[in-house]
Amino acid sequence: MSPQDTIASGEPVRTRVVVIGAGFGGIGLGIKLKAAGLNDFVILEKSDSVGGVWRENRYPGAACDVPSHLYSFSFEPCADRPRKYADQADILDYLIRCTRKYGLEPHLRFGAEVAEARWDETSNHWIVRTRAGAVFEAQSLVTATGQLSKPVIPSLPGLKDFTGPAFHSAQWRSDIHLSGKRVAVIGTGASAIQFVPAIAPLAEQLTVYQRSAAYVLPKPDKVYPAWQKTLFRNIPGALRLSRMLQYLKHEATAFAFVAFPSALKVKRPAFRRHLHAGVTNTDVRARLVPHYRIGCKRILLSNDYFQAFDRPNVELVTESIREIRADAILSADGTTRKIDCIIFGTGFAATDFLVPMTVTGIGGQDLRQAWKDGAQAHLGITVAGFPNFFMLYGPNTNLSHNSIVFMLESQIRYVVACLRRLRGARSIEIKPQVQDRFNTRLQQRLKHTVWAKGCTSWHLTADGKNTTNWPGYTFEFALKTRAPKWDDYAVR
Repeated sequence: MSPQDTIASGEPVRTRVVVIGAGFGGIGLGIKLKAAGLNDFVILEKSDSVGGVWRENRYPGAACDVPSHLYSFSFEPCADRPRKYADQADILDYLIRCTRKYGLEPHLRFGAEVAEARWDETSNHWIVRTRAGAVFEAQSLVTATGQLSKPVIPSLPGLKDFTGPAFHSAQWRSDIHLSGKRVAVIGTGASAIQFVPAIAPLAEQLTVYQRSAAYVLPKPDKVYPAWQKTLFRNIPGALRLSRMLQYLKHEATAFAFVAFPSALKVKRPAFRRHLHAGVTNTDVRARLVPHYRIGCKRILLSNDYFQAFDRPNVELVTESIREIRADAILSADGTTRKIDCIIFGTGFAATDFLVPMTVTGIGGQDLRQAWKDGAQAHLGITVAGFPNFFMLYGPNTNLSHNSIVFMLESQIRYVVACLRRLRGARSIEIKPQVQDRFNTRLQQRLKHTVWAKGCTSWHLTADGKNTTNWPGYTFEFALKTRAPKWDDYAVR
């Protein structure tokens, strides 16, 4: 029965598990649910296809900054990746192929954006409603919506008066042709450093508005030659060895992020050399140097971002924006620049977990209210007061040093174990004292990481609490999530 059928019939779709989101988390969980014999589930996806952030972020130059062999499921290695660092189209194709190979199509429901989910204490089930009016009833609810799914567009004076196209990089307008246009890019985050070099040759004039500079290092990318892909396909263990070596190399850098932030200083000379090699204008070069500790914000990788500022049609503006007008932007120094199109590279609301859906638990408790002081969960997966509710890529499971796919697989293993346990139970719920103890220790550890060292970033809430990052090694998280400790849960 499709969501449209439920609207027509008024009857809810009854299933054992509802999964929200069809990105890496939702697809990976679906595959492992089938492998565990838990075939009674649906995956609700707000868009018209799978892919998550790799479906949404179709801007020119979109690519991953984690090696492709590592940025894939361990159970589904990909020997035919054309480059060491895969681009958006390649990753999206990988997820589509995984969906088809493992037969997930019958479980997918597209155009099903979830508006609310409510725990029914009478039936011990979740009642899930989509914005289209479809209703699903399930024993368990799993969210796989990610941390980077809600684009942020700043509230700038006069923005509503701008008469040209204005859009976020995650909502790229392929119908807008930039050739010959005066384009403004507002924001210089991870997306902007990829699309700025891609659109610079197209625009008549490209003006980049920078609030704070980023540490950008060379990207050690390469095209895999045919012989090497043949080796990965045909030599037993070659691809797995490549993945393991890449994992160990990235995992080693966690020491600097979470234990000894001063060690990241060794990367500053490489940043300086990269900047000097790319930008010849000394004034522009000076304004591209960050004034905060390296690693406090995300370290970015690009081989052509700095070079874009050596183009005669590209201007870097570091003064704040005073006002946006119908066809121009006025900066704080009084300069008015005529603009035909605005592109926002201003990132995502990473700390606004699960927004805009409403999740209601025991006693009518709203999850947003429970998280009024910042999102938290046990292992980033389960929340006290919300039985049979699980999250993938939940609070404090993000990384700055390794592959999030590794973290997702650890979480998926844990969630599947919980769902198997629910075959013989009505509900399981993490005990409040267990959740509180876990998060107290976690926040204490975060105080010693580089993300707590003197800068504001998307890792932090408005009150300065880090609700996004994991303060340790990924193998440590994998060990903690190896199997649920049932004494930590109230099992009914």
